[in-house]
Amino acid sequence: MRQAQVLGDKEVKRVLGAISKRSYCTRDRAMFMLSLLAGMRVGEIAALRVSDVYESVGMVKDQIRLSKEQTKGGEARTVLLNAQVQAELTTYSFSLPRKGQEPLFVSKWGKQMSPNSLVQVFGRFYKQAGLSNASSHSGRRSFITQLAHKGVNVRVLAALAGHKNISTTQRYIELNENVLRTAVELM
Repeated sequence: MRQAQVLGDKEVKRVLGAISKRSYCTRDRAMFMLSLLAGMRVGEIAALRVSDVYESVGMVKDQIRLSKEQTKGGEARTVLLNAQVQAELTTYSFSLPRKGQEPLFVSKWGKQMSPNSLVQVFGRFYKQAGLSNASSHSGRRSFITQLAHKGVNVRVLAALAGHKNISTTQRYIELNENVLRTAVELM
């Protein structure tokens, strides 16, 4: 099975450019950034409620506590939000008429988006960006790969990704000649 494309800076700029031309650009950008900057799965993003992300006063939380019903593995987990994704979610909040337990992301008809509908949305903006090998998993895979390339321990990566086994996490990490060359130069 072919793995989702890992996005570099150039591809991320292309995706953000494509998203900026879309009808629901603020929503789509927030969903993309949760995948890219927090490593969330599309199913987890689709399951989010407003209260999962925002305090009652409208401030973005610094972490999202996902219930076991919201995760793939059926175990609750915490997703940490860095300053950049918090800023993205703050921007999204200005266009958010919903609150409390209502879905964070909805379709143009105002209905909660399913994981499958998010897969389709991601596919459309990747196609518009000219990325034929990218999928809804590309943001998550990029998150893990970029942290690995920055020297983050695989056990930490597994915890951030919500993986029980580090061998699962290791499959996400893309290796290339530059990474290998940097490694041997450490000697």
